[in-house]
This record gives sequence, structure tokens and C-alpha cells, in this order.
Amino acid sequence: MSGWDPYSGILAGPIDGPAKVKVTYPEVTGSIGMWAVHRASRFRGVVVRFERDGLTLRGQTGMERVFAYQPGAFAVDGAAATIVRPVTAPAAGPATTASGSVAVAGQRARVARAGRILVEGVHDAELVERVWGDDLRVEGVVVERLDGLDHLAAAVAEFGPGPGRRLGVLVDHLVPGSKEARLAAAVRHPHVLVTGTPFVDVWEAVAPAVVGIAAWPDVPRGVDWKTGVCERLGVSDPATMWRRVMASVRTYADLAPALVGAVERLIDFVTEPADGCG
Repeated sequence: MSGWDPYSGILAGPIDGPAKVKVTYPEVTGSIGMWAVHRASRFRGVVVRFERDGLTLRGQTGMERVFAYQPGAFAVDGAAATIVRPVTAPAAGPATTASGSVAVAGQRARVARAGRILVEGVHDAELVERVWGDDLRVEGVVVERLDGLDHLAAAVAEFGPGPGRRLGVLVDHLVPGSKEARLAAAVRHPHVLVTGTPFVDVWEAVAPAVVGIAAWPDVPRGVDWKTGVCERLGVSDPATMWRRVMASVRTYADLAPALVGAVERLIDFVTEPADGCG
């Protein structure tokens, strides 16, 4: 077999063959509220926290799981990707409260003002405390519950608003033609400000993404809204759902602008100097 070369053909290259091409995935900078799927486990959820070694996804049932930052570990918008932790710039200014206000270090709670803010129920009060509690203590503003808007007229009369004694009222479902709008109109007074949101319940003012749902469900008229929401989300009862909602809220950024604006207006109104009352 003259001319035969033993190093030609299949013996001409390395016995192990060519090196495999390393698979690369696009990098996506993570953000709170972003939806992602962990490809290995198929766990789908919203990003709620970033840790040093991994990120936390919250599923639609409220379950949270931590996954490592691995190449191609996640699917974002249907495509495999590597989620990277966002770069946090070092704090350059003063600390802020959950409402976004500048935190006052070492400040004791101010003696309560004559002015007050009334809210409809316990959930409204807890949510306002969660986000604006520090500000309210510094300003000396007390938040009280009505436990039902039907008591509004009696509560306003008992309070006795006047110069230097302003009253703010936070109302759900404050839309033209609603029962809430009629009750609010009945207490019109130069030293009373009634404001609120178009939402049926304060739960709706929490951004769905931070709770781990795509949207708040539509509930038919005649069905208790909280009960209807729980049934459609597969949650056992409103108390369980409310704990989930409250655990999701950390700052004003987790709330709808309509609620943030309404509460800020009320705080400004009841803390305005007495000589500015008109």
C-alpha cells in the first residue's frame, strides 16, 4: 500500500476530537418586580430580593425560593438568560424613610397635633403605618380608624374641625356617583379634606407584581371583594392574603401613585400651620 499515510483520515486530528463550543447566554440585569422562570425547576415567580449569592423568586401562591446566579439558569420573556445582580451605587445622601422622606436620626416622636387623619379600616391603617409611620411620628400626626365609612359624619362632628384643628380622611372607591363620594360630600368643610383612590379596597393599591400576581382579579358586583379575590387566587381566607400583601410592601414604590398622592396630600393638609388655615 505505497503512499498510504497513517496520519491521514480519522487519525489526522486529536483523538478526543475538537473542543466543544461553550454555550453563552445573554445577561439581563435583574430588577425587583421582574418575572422569571428558573429553567431547571420550572419555578415561575417575580423577583423580590437580591442576595449576594442568589435571587429570590416569589411564586403566585406566595412561596419564595432562592436560586443561584448561574449562567442561563433563568428564562426571561421566554428566552434563556443569565440574570445578574443590579449594581447598587453607594449611598451618597441621607437615609430615607419608606415614604421616600429624609430620615431624621435620633428624632423622638412629636407630641400629637390637634389634626388627625381618619382611615376606613384596619388594613388601611396598617398600610399607612408601614409606609408613612416614621413621617407621622415626626410630624405628630395620629391616624385613627373609622371601621366603616358610614360613621364618617358622626366622627367629623365629634372631632369639631376648625383653624389649627384640621381633619384628613382617606377613602377607598372615591369615584363620582359612588356611595363613598356621597358620604364625603356630606362632610364638606373648609378644615376637612377627604381624598382617596378609585380602588374598591386598599389591597388594590398595592402593585400586583410585588405581591407575586399578574393582576388583581376582577370580582363581580354583589360578591365581597376580598373573598372574591381570595377565591380567584386560590388563597384560603382574607387574613392569609392580607399577611401576604403586607409582607410584600416595603416602600412607597410598592404602592399605586393614587394612594401615595392621597396620603401625602392629607399629611400636608393636617400639618399646615394654623395661620395658613382658611
